[in-house]
Amino acid sequence: MRFSGDGLVMLVSSKYIIIPVSLSMALLLASCSESKVSQCERLIKEVKAGTALLENSKGAQVSTSLKLAKDLEEVTKTVRDLNLGDEKLKEYQSRIVKVFGTLSQNIDKAGKALGSAKTAQASTDGRERIKKARENIDSALETAAGAAKEFDNSVSGLNDYCSQP
Repeated sequence: MRFSGDGLVMLVSSKYIIIPVSLSMALLLASCSESKVSQCERLIKEVKAGTALLENSKGAQVSTSLKLAKDLEEVTKTVRDLNLGDEKLKEYQSRIVKVFGTLSQNIDKAGKALGSAKTAQASTDGRERIKKARENIDSALETAAGAAKEFDNSVSGLNDYCSQP
């Protein structure tokens, strides 16, 4: 079998065409997936929303605390439902979901306990109710403080990771 000069040129030139076309297609497909930066931005946006809820509700009354707990539950769901592709961001997402969930549950627990204490009567039964409410509030605050430390660590790690190129 013999190749003419033209056939060899065609074979060589098609090789040089296929490689750039394949490379272009690979880059196009990669650019269609969401970048680390945009995933970071979406996650950080939701974390800021949760943090703002906490900041705006400091020293709140019972009804505000119960609303805060429900609002944090919604933020938790929103963060959990972010469709992140980056594995490291998924780890931070999971940690933040856990923290917001813990805070939501414990703020709810403390708010209900505070409400129970406020409605207690001046009696032996009422004092027992207040004592129980105080124990629940202390327990909820202790758990929330641990969650807050985990939150600080998670957000610090998230910021460090997202600031890397």
